[in-house]
Amino acid sequence: MITKERRAQRDIRHHRLRRYVRGSAGRPRLAVFRSLNHIYAQLVDDDAARTLLAVDSRSTEFRERHRTGGNVTAAKAVGELLAQQAKAAGIERVVFDRGGYKYHGRVKALADAARAGGLVF
Repeated sequence: MITKERRAQRDIRHHRLRRYVRGSAGRPRLAVFRSLNHIYAQLVDDDAARTLLAVDSRSTEFRERHRTGGNVTAAKAVGELLAQQAKAAGIERVVFDRGGYKYHGRVKALADAARAGGLVF
């Protein structure tokens, strides 16, 4: 029960943001989800309802270099991996969807690393 109550406010903020944030094939939505132990990022084409690319702190290439996925360092690494894979797929411009989280800490670190890797948003 506590989990539902704690998540309810984030869900409200996320739905409010999603009225305005929409991804397309030319400019996909960079959706961020963070849990206590991991962080996830994916590029979504909302017109076709498809995930174009997904990177998270559970992947093998991430685990080779980092021990934990629930801190700012891990978020930076996920942002860098996302930018590399997006560039390889020919994606340069995205729309950032913070998922109802504050633009602070791990979410901000992931966004800054993705920008440093060459994504424009």
